[in-house]
Amino acid sequence: MNQYFDNFYDWWKNVDKFILSLILGLFILGLFFSLVSTSLLASDKLNTNSYYFFIKHSIFISLGITILLLFSFLKQESLIKISIILFFIAFISLVIVPIFGIEVKGSKRWLDLPFVPRFQPIEILKPFFIIIISSFLSFNSRKLYLKYLFSGTVLIVVLLFLISQPDLGQTLLMTLVWLSLIFVSGINIILFFSFFITAGLVISYLVIFVPKFEYIKIRLFAFLDSSSGNNYQAEKASEAIINGGFFGKGIGEGTLNSRVPEAHTDYIVSVIAEEFGAIIVIGIMLIYLILSYKVIQKISFFKDENIKLILIGSISIILLQSFIHIGVNIRLLPTTGMTLPFLSYGGSSIVSTALISGIILNFTKRKVI
Repeated sequence: MNQYFDNFYDWWKNVDKFILSLILGLFILGLFFSLVSTSLLASDKLNTNSYYFFIKHSIFISLGITILLLFSFLKQESLIKISIILFFIAFISLVIVPIFGIEVKGSKRWLDLPFVPRFQPIEILKPFFIIIISSFLSFNSRKLYLKYLFSGTVLIVVLLFLISQPDLGQTLLMTLVWLSLIFVSGINIILFFSFFITAGLVISYLVIFVPKFEYIKIRLFAFLDSSSGNNYQAEKASEAIINGGFFGKGIGEGTLNSRVPEAHTDYIVSVIAEEFGAIIVIGIMLIYLILSYKVIQKISFFKDENIKLILIGSISIILLQSFIHIGVNIRLLPTTGMTLPFLSYGGSSIVSTALISGIILNFTKRKVI
């Protein structure tokens, strides 16, 4: 086993303890907000143990931290090999979603297989997608266009299955992460903007002309026209932030969870702002920025192009997802159903964030510098 894992002494000596503290701190904050924000919700909905959601969230967090530590202990070569295998397993799970997936609110995004808890395959795929794309982009070849062709092919195949669900939010996120990676890989700026414009045109076509994405068009028009009556969730989330003010209404005094379905996942920032105030949300945003800064700071010390791209992709997906989630909550963006990394309730989201965090911790260990 020692050939695959670092021993504890080596791991503790080399791991970036500041980044580890930030990651664990965010997970603990998510656990705390789950406790104070969902206990009344569970009591009202289930008429049973008022800590139902908190207990489930605790299990998810425990699993996530275990996965995080496991991936941070792996030797880098082993991590990349295992990630390639896990990418194909997660991809197969994504492929069978249209056949065996569970439909929720008109979308098939979840698998509920025997002996496996319900999960969302794209969430598990995301961390390994970053490693696969980074490996292609760091490949040394005289024919530079090949690495963009191969990485673009992987993206398109994944997007086709996301579109079939449909899940435009994750489609947008995966496209933005891919664009971020090819941008920092040194692509010609004209070619980059060609990719960017093409992606924008394709997504616009899907939203406007494909019936499966009618719900996205409704959300977009509701976002642009607040009097349309189709933006109830966004309005209530905005009201919650306004009512919370700078210092919040107090623990347990928020009402958003009982007024908006799945507020503890898609609108967790609004839930936090209502009870604890905008000052806490600003503090959380600062933690994300500090985490990003520390990871980006590490990148300048590495010579390995693959490691640089993996770290950029990993922190980019956390930042982009956070920006989209917060943007939706403050009505800067239309509703997408995007969770907030570390803090939102949901097993698949927590496992995905833990995998990304484990990868970040692994590749920022001192001995790889």
